[in-house]
Amino acid sequence: MQNLERLYLSSNNLGSGEVDELNFINSLANCSNLIALDLGENQFRGGLPHSIANLSAKLHYFAFGNNQLNGSISSGISNLVSLNFLSMWNNQLTGSIPREIGKLQNLSFLSFSDNQISGEIPSSIENLSLLEQLYLENNKLSGVIPSSIGNLKQLTTLNLSKNDLSGSIPDQIFNIPHLSISLNLAQNHLVGSIPPKIGNLKVLTEFDLSDNNLSGEISNEIGLCSSFEYLYLGGNFFNGSIPPSMSSLKGIRQLDLSRNNLSGQIPKFLETLHLEKLNLSFNAFEGEVPMEGIFTNASAISVVGNSNRLCGGIAELQLPKCPNNDPKKDKISSVFKILTSTASAVLGLTMISIFIFCWLKKRREAQSSGSTSEKSLWKVSYDMLLKATDGFSSTHLVGVGSFGSVYKGILEQDGAIVAIKVLNLQCQGASKSFMAECKALKNIRHRNLVKVITSCSSIDFQGNDFKAIVYEFMANGSLERWLHPVEESEEEQYKIQNLSILQRISIAIDVASAIEYLHHDYQEPVLHCDLKPCNVLLDDDMTAHVGDFGLVRFLPEAPNPNQSSSVGVKGTTGYAAPEYGLGNKVSTNGDVYSYGILLLEMVTRIKPTDAMFEGDLNLHSFARMALPDRVMDIVDPMLINEEMAATDDRLRQALYNSREECLISMVRIGVACSVESPHDRMNISRVVHELQSARKILLQATTGFDKQRRQ
Repeated sequence: MQNLERLYLSSNNLGSGEVDELNFINSLANCSNLIALDLGENQFRGGLPHSIANLSAKLHYFAFGNNQLNGSISSGISNLVSLNFLSMWNNQLTGSIPREIGKLQNLSFLSFSDNQISGEIPSSIENLSLLEQLYLENNKLSGVIPSSIGNLKQLTTLNLSKNDLSGSIPDQIFNIPHLSISLNLAQNHLVGSIPPKIGNLKVLTEFDLSDNNLSGEISNEIGLCSSFEYLYLGGNFFNGSIPPSMSSLKGIRQLDLSRNNLSGQIPKFLETLHLEKLNLSFNAFEGEVPMEGIFTNASAISVVGNSNRLCGGIAELQLPKCPNNDPKKDKISSVFKILTSTASAVLGLTMISIFIFCWLKKRREAQSSGSTSEKSLWKVSYDMLLKATDGFSSTHLVGVGSFGSVYKGILEQDGAIVAIKVLNLQCQGASKSFMAECKALKNIRHRNLVKVITSCSSIDFQGNDFKAIVYEFMANGSLERWLHPVEESEEEQYKIQNLSILQRISIAIDVASAIEYLHHDYQEPVLHCDLKPCNVLLDDDMTAHVGDFGLVRFLPEAPNPNQSSSVGVKGTTGYAAPEYGLGNKVSTNGDVYSYGILLLEMVTRIKPTDAMFEGDLNLHSFARMALPDRVMDIVDPMLINEEMAATDDRLRQALYNSREECLISMVRIGVACSVESPHDRMNISRVVHELQSARKILLQATTGFDKQRRQ
């Protein structure tokens, strides 16, 4: 079959263990048009024949992962100069990585993970200038991490964990501009401290240095890594206190500082972070354990092994009460002291045993999940998406946008529920929108942005072009659905419309945080250009995620004198900045305007295109005229009628006042963001700060009300 282009035999039961069972590769040398060869996830044994060097020079996809191959990696693989994807993960390969690997300059994906490869990482790897993902974990690689890896400027993921690497972490790694998904150097023998250049990792999501021999204090520059969601520094020799700059890690979800020599008090700012797991065990922390935020969930935190220096905290932690400096109350009987000491010893041993069990279990799970890292890179076809949506049935339709339709689907691979945006390629600009969205979502990572899982660019069964993007499914739909329900039953409409003030301001903060990240924390400013309620999606716990990047623009760092003054995008009527209608260039101020209108719509539940707005009256002027004394006259009546059944009149009045203050702040900020002059609009970072302050006041009043009601 000399015209054969693609041969996919993966995920079968091929392979018998015979010594010559891979000789069929020899005959593939005649397939001069072969561009893809996938033999992964079978039972092939033995070594790869040297004839792989004779495969088609057009071959760009070669996958042999999850088999039982042995022997070394042939240097002849360097003949496959067109390779874009090379994977040999989870085999029994030995020997070293050939120096000739540097000749594969078109590679964007390379995985030799989960083998027994030894030797040093060749410096020639720096020639792979297009490489985006590099997986070498769980091998026997030794020597130092080559500084030449810093030349891989397109790298988004680097995993060198579970090897025998030594030496310090080269500064050059922290200069990789697109490193946004994961940097994993765990379980090696690295020494030295965390370089100050860590502050350059402003777009990185996961950073893992656990189980090395690193020491020194945790660099204060770590606070500049605003996109961190997972930070693992456990199992080293770090000393000093937790740096105050960590309070800037607003998106952090999991933080592990266990098994170090950290000391001082546990900082209160950890209460304010949106943490899901926090491990501070086996250090030298002392003083009072905080009692808010993550510290209210005993199953989500660990503070054992701090030499009985901690006190306070919630009751489930079973820590001693903190001393109150009252000498009369400090006199405890000797019998009680003995009982307390005995109980503490038993508890300590029990907690240590539980911790060791959980740690070992986590380690085993990590090793298991590490070998499946490649599986997360889903490859989907038109047929898979067709089946996932029952033939793109209208019963699966969850939304229709400017360039296509969104369906809810269930992928056969693992039963995952996803959202599938199918582009209407007959619509002018749809293909351009697809490319823009793929480019934007390729490297952008933030907890308040919709997570893209994969994309599909193919043809349907009639031979027509087909393009789709697969996203993480958001169970609660769009903000538009909650503000303006149309097709739901009366009971469902009431449930949906009943968005509390606290929920609305939390959603507003989520959206503003996403825009702040796009404008200021990504390596180049990103403009959304189409911010509106139907592009704000809500997950299970009502956390907001900004989506639909079909009109996104990347703002050049320096002005371009040759750039056209035409905006090129119009956004959506009512939300688009007025200067765009005059042909002005796109700017961050345009997104701020859209956000201001969105915020006012959330408070009033009135669309900017409502028929009531005629002449010079619009949503901005309508809200501005109500400030500050008549705000309660224009807000959504649902917000005024929220339950305040406190028996204490003063408490009820305090709660009402805090709600009114919060609503006034939201309207004031919405008005300040949507003024006509672009340069007079409020900075988005200030928006986040002021909304967080307003929410804090509301939370304090609400907490007091809830306590009184329970009593």
